[in-house]
Amino acid sequence: MTARKRLLGDLMGRLTKVAMTGPEPDPAVLAELKALRARVPRLTGTLVASADGLLVAHDLPPHIEPASMAAMSAAHLSLSHRLATTAHGGGFHEVVVNGTDGSVVIYAAGWTSLTVLAGPEVNIGRLHLESRPVARAISDHLSPTTGQHRKDQRKKTVGKE
Repeated sequence: MTARKRLLGDLMGRLTKVAMTGPEPDPAVLAELKALRARVPRLTGTLVASADGLLVAHDLPPHIEPASMAAMSAAHLSLSHRLATTAHGGGFHEVVVNGTDGSVVIYAAGWTSLTVLAGPEVNIGRLHLESRPVARAISDHLSPTTGQHRKDQRKKTVGKE
């Protein structure tokens, strides 16, 4: 390869690279994740992923890669949903994976899922008690109809001023 071709290849490579940054996480969803982590002792992390595995928001420790965790959560959610539907014909709400070093719980939350990571000594009952309403709240925050309803409410409020 000539120096000219190599230089041209390097130049084209630099011009075609695109930064892989996603949209900013919804502040309300991020606040829900941080509040859940503050309320439940021994939680090690939380994240919200879309049904197709894209990361929506996270509050994870630095040693866990959020995008790959989101993809795994979505795959597990899909498999669990299929299993529940096949076995009982009904919908899916949550799945708990207990390991030697902790638990992973995935809650259905509309078109997304809430994944909660907890240490081995966590009280699973308390975890469910605190996490289920958060999953519903996240579903509401990310629902397109709720977002439209908020916009309509703002318009009504602005019109009264």
